[in-house]
Amino acid sequence: MINFQPVTLSPKAAEEVRKIMQTKNIPADYGLRVGVRGGGCGVSLLIGFDKKKENDQSYTIEGIPVLVDKRHTMYVVGKEIDFYEGDEGRGFMFTDPKAATSEA
Repeated sequence: MINFQPVTLSPKAAEEVRKIMQTKNIPADYGLRVGVRGGGCGVSLLIGFDKKKENDQSYTIEGIPVLVDKRHTMYVVGKEIDFYEGDEGRGFMFTDPKAATSEA
């Protein structure tokens, strides 16, 4: 079985996730859940902390346990989770590194 990571974390995002896990007392058996929520016009990508569930694929990225429900994998493949800090605020965002470089 080929084990690939459908999603990546930027160094800044990985640093912020580790900081949250330590300062918010996230339980040791929890991981970073990456998934989607369905809506009227498509899906929204989301992240949070959760325990591993039966349908999850688990990965370790930058030393962080990452969980993706098998049914959500196709929506997150190729995405990178980044962390933004600026005048307008701060937070996590999903980017598609290949989309930025594929434009002619």
